[in-house]
Amino acid sequence: MSWNDFDDYEYVPVAERRRRALEKMVRLRKEGTDIQPVEPFKQRGIAKSFWGKSWCRHLETFSDYSNRLPRGRTYVRNGSVCHLAIEEEKAEAMVSGSEMYELAIHIEPLSPSRWSNIKNECRGKIGSLIELLQGKISDEIMDIVTDRDSGLFPHPDEIRFNCNCPDWAEMCKHVAAAMYGIGVRLDTEPELLFKLRGVNHEELIAIDTAIDDLTSGRRSRRRRTLDTESIGTVFGIDLEEEMPAFEPTSECIRAFREELGLTQRAFAKKLGISLPSVIKWEDPTRAIKLRAKSLAALETLFAETRA
Repeated sequence: MSWNDFDDYEYVPVAERRRRALEKMVRLRKEGTDIQPVEPFKQRGIAKSFWGKSWCRHLETFSDYSNRLPRGRTYVRNGSVCHLAIEEEKAEAMVSGSEMYELAIHIEPLSPSRWSNIKNECRGKIGSLIELLQGKISDEIMDIVTDRDSGLFPHPDEIRFNCNCPDWAEMCKHVAAAMYGIGVRLDTEPELLFKLRGVNHEELIAIDTAIDDLTSGRRSRRRRTLDTESIGTVFGIDLEEEMPAFEPTSECIRAFREELGLTQRAFAKKLGISLPSVIKWEDPTRAIKLRAKSLAALETLFAETRA
């Protein structure tokens, strides 16, 4: 019997695994652990956004992973990824199998030369942070950042992982599920890709070019202070136009959060609400329903930043 067979020796139904996992998650939360699950879903594809889909497609181009990725898809779909925390150059996860397994994925930072080449090729071609993170970029830029060999996504030799399950395979199904979980997470927090690669996504924005266009004169050696209108033009955000006080749209909420430079998680924490609430607010396919307390917190934060 191989270790892989041993892993599945004691068959545990999915419902029972899920129940055990939920019990452990509740226990860990009570102990103060910040549990960040990948919720189960039934959609056909794993991810929905440009960045999420690109991550998944990139993984699937490597024969090294072809045997294990299918099981990972099943696990991430049924909610077996009970916790996935993405930090700079690494991700840590807990995945429910016959037991709860813990794993870590380490990704090497993008080499300075590769990052420099990407920035040079993108210079002057991306208008705003919002366009970049929403994947609203030209086909030319898409080809640059997703190039299999020279783009943003890591090669297999730049990824190391370990899992405490008894499966001896280089990539077990629990790691595969977490790798797909990263793609799901990029749907709502695309900036995490740049965090994993150890680079600052803001460096891709053509700020120097935009400033030249705004000033339309000889560049000064002194630091320029842009007025509100100029900043709005550079970043694609209208800072003068107030967000609707009582009927904010998903687009306005997302723009406001990105104007503050906050991730969805940090934005939720600042407002004193849950991360799923922010994700729902920013989903253009959902009708926004704000509780009085949430609306008050949002309006207060908006007023403070405008003051």
